Amino acid sequence: MRRLFLLVGSIVFVDLMFFAAITPLLPWYADRFDLGKTGAGLLAGAYAAGTLLGALPSGWLTARLGSRRTMLIGLAMTSAASFGFAFGHTIALLDAMRFLQGVGGACTWAAGFGWLLSLAAPEDRGKTIGKAMSAALVGLLMGPALGALAREIGPELPFSAVGVLAIVLAVTALRLDAPPSGGVVSERPLRTSLGDAPVRLAMWLVAVPALGFGAVEVLVPLALDRLGATSIAIAGTFVAASAIEAVAQVLVGRATDRHGRLWPMRLCLAGALAFLLVLPLPDVAWLLAGVTVVGSVVMGAVNTPAMALLSDNVEAAGVEQGFGFALVNLVWASGQVIGTVAGAGVAEATSDTVTYLLLASVCAATLGLLARRPVSRPALAGERA
Repeated sequence: MRRLFLLVGSIVFVDLMFFAAITPLLPWYADRFDLGKTGAGLLAGAYAAGTLLGALPSGWLTARLGSRRTMLIGLAMTSAASFGFAFGHTIALLDAMRFLQGVGGACTWAAGFGWLLSLAAPEDRGKTIGKAMSAALVGLLMGPALGALAREIGPELPFSAVGVLAIVLAVTALRLDAPPSGGVVSERPLRTSLGDAPVRLAMWLVAVPALGFGAVEVLVPLALDRLGATSIAIAGTFVAASAIEAVAQVLVGRATDRHGRLWPMRLCLAGALAFLLVLPLPDVAWLLAGVTVVGSVVMGAVNTPAMALLSDNVEAAGVEQGFGFALVNLVWASGQVIGTVAGAGVAEATSDTVTYLLLASVCAATLGLLARRPVSRPALAGERA
């Protein structure tokens, strides 16, 4: 179990490091290829679009081929995308490589988390997810630094190194024992999942922070650039947010196991609502950076209890954990695509403020939904006072 946890943690670390490297590079690519906010949003959102396309197939592959084989397929895609991004010289190729990375990430996350959660006790799922997400956030922590390095010395060496790391992880996965076969699961997992109200609720709760981050990851770097922040300062903003969130995810995971899934989500959603309302106000770079750090930590903390809730409810519905995490990929990617592309498009047509207010209204509506204590399974979903 420990070796598997280290492997899964390393995989999500590498994947999100590659994903987050675009943050300080986005203004540079926007200038290089003459991209507007929508074009920048397409580049940033191509990863999520690939994850969206690969989400359900990755779940089926995990169920049919097993977690290890699906993991290897995903790592092969990640490696190929890394080398392609290192040496790509057109915006079309870079978009395509980000898309391929997203498909590969869908496979590695579904296989890795499905494998891990199939071995974890239900009462430890929040802690397990929190620790794995902490490893992922260390990747987000390193990603902007990788992007800043790529901006300074060129993308060839930094992104080639990511490709090599993916190959090393594939070799490591081959050395682990194959995961045991799961129990009896639904023959039609998608229909079963979407027909289950607690599963749909948990899927929505995963999607909400993805919507917010999708917009923030495009609009905030561009706003910081307009306010005179350097690429190092932009990278530092997201590095600081990821560093603090990496610690917060572990604490939230423990609280989720101890006190239930829903109250941490209510608390963090309220914080995300406040963050989105305040975000349009700063007119100096350092203040915008500070608001972004604090707000990103609070908004990101929604993920651990939401994922634990989804894991609980797919198990109760008789759906395999690998497919359950494929649903996480599906709704997260949908939120990211809408947040990056539609959020940037609305901001370009109107203003950043309009995008943030729309997202704040989504958080407020979700809080209202949770205040009504929606349909859930108390024993599994953590519906405790």
